[in-house]
Amino acid sequence: MIPRRTLLRAAASSLLPVRMARADESGTLTVALSNNPLTCDPINMSSHDTQLLSQTIWENLVEFDINGNLRPQLAKALPEVSADKLTYTFELRDDVLFHNGQPLTSEDVKYSFEYMLDPAHKAARAPIFNRLSHVVTDGPYRCHVVLKEPFAPWVYFLTKFMGIWPKDSRERFGDNYFRLTPKEVGTGPGIFEEWIPNESVSFRRNPNYWRKGLPHWDRFVVKIVPEDATRVAYLLTGQADIIGAPPARDFARLKRQKGIQGEARPTLGGWSVLLTNNARPPFDDVEFRRALGHAIDRKTLAERIYFSMVEPSSLPAPASGWWFDQVANDMLAYDPDKARAHLAKSKYASGGAEFEMLISSDPYLLDTRDAAVYIQSELAKVNIKANIRMTQNSVISGATNKGDYQANLTNSMSAGEPTYFIANNFMAGGFMSRTSGGVDDPVVRRLMTRIYLGGDQEQLKPVYAELLRHLADQAYYCWLGYFAAANLWRDRVKNFRPSLGVAINVHDVSLA
Repeated sequence: MIPRRTLLRAAASSLLPVRMARADESGTLTVALSNNPLTCDPINMSSHDTQLLSQTIWENLVEFDINGNLRPQLAKALPEVSADKLTYTFELRDDVLFHNGQPLTSEDVKYSFEYMLDPAHKAARAPIFNRLSHVVTDGPYRCHVVLKEPFAPWVYFLTKFMGIWPKDSRERFGDNYFRLTPKEVGTGPGIFEEWIPNESVSFRRNPNYWRKGLPHWDRFVVKIVPEDATRVAYLLTGQADIIGAPPARDFARLKRQKGIQGEARPTLGGWSVLLTNNARPPFDDVEFRRALGHAIDRKTLAERIYFSMVEPSSLPAPASGWWFDQVANDMLAYDPDKARAHLAKSKYASGGAEFEMLISSDPYLLDTRDAAVYIQSELAKVNIKANIRMTQNSVISGATNKGDYQANLTNSMSAGEPTYFIANNFMAGGFMSRTSGGVDDPVVRRLMTRIYLGGDQEQLKPVYAELLRHLADQAYYCWLGYFAAANLWRDRVKNFRPSLGVAINVHDVSLA
């Protein structure tokens, strides 16, 4: 429980500058995030939470709704796909304006995709779309996205890491404009207003938004509040309408408070995981990695440390997901005796069974600090020593993405479909391939090639079973489970739910 004195002290220390509207000011919606944004630019976005900024400004051909369903956005319908699975045809809406009043056309779509795909522009998220080739326009409101090879999942990634901006706008305004002050280049419900570093980012209502009558708010403010107690204080004192990363141990109590609502929804894309660098000792030994997998009681971790806000799983698949495989899950089930046996077969049996475990000092999606202490104690029981080092999430993300680390206890959110994290971690060219220590697994590549052809769940389930059993055998990471999408919000916030597939979604929110 967060003590009342701590909440009051946090509330007193977080009084808003005069220039900032209070959350309870009519027409202003305020969200408090734990994570400090680095950019507004979707193709260079580094964290899940702060995608709220890019998704307020920019939109995509299709999107994930809050229930994780794919639906059209700037396109009139989901795409038509050619028989060879290489061409996706989109019919665009003809009533969409950019924030500068310019109409959206197929030329803008072509420009946006091809700018992102061009290696010269070094878009951080370009590797996610590296199987896309180019875009062909077919009149002002029709275009064809052409792929180099079948890659069915790509449309699911658009909401998170892509946007459509006006033709030639990148050259006209420059990278820093898109990163820090993108006022004229989106089609979304919010028009960028101001970024106060380490404090807030604000938006005003787009009066020409194509979804008539939306948004219902006049102004939208995102506050950066890393401390759990301060974020909760903001909510309780009316300085925030919605908060992200609610503290797990207090969530159930807080959502019952008068004037407060809350919900936690199991996700299909939220890894709770100990990332491990397979190129560095001791994780360069598969027997050591298997020992690690058997040493942690995930059920106890989920129930007593994360207060059931994590669904335990030893796989890159949630237990409630259609592609989950129980046989694979059992291959890394909690069993201290098996952990000791695998450790004894590793080259670290007589020494060196020790590593540094990074954790974030600012909670990202869920606070990992208590979990780190629990995992440290579990590993000690089988003679593995984990040394905890806590630092800022931005520092950890940079080191992890470069492969400059041993282990990182973290929570990561994908687009909510099965392939995203697996391909990007365990196939060469994936944007997290350095995180895994450069793993390029031929079995993963072979099975992904089949999955990328598409098909229904019954056709794909045996392919995923083979894939998950292989990943369990190799134990590249130590998966702990899938976390819930959780938020707390004030009663005046209407038509809001935690989003399963993307960041916090405020497009439809109204204020009482």
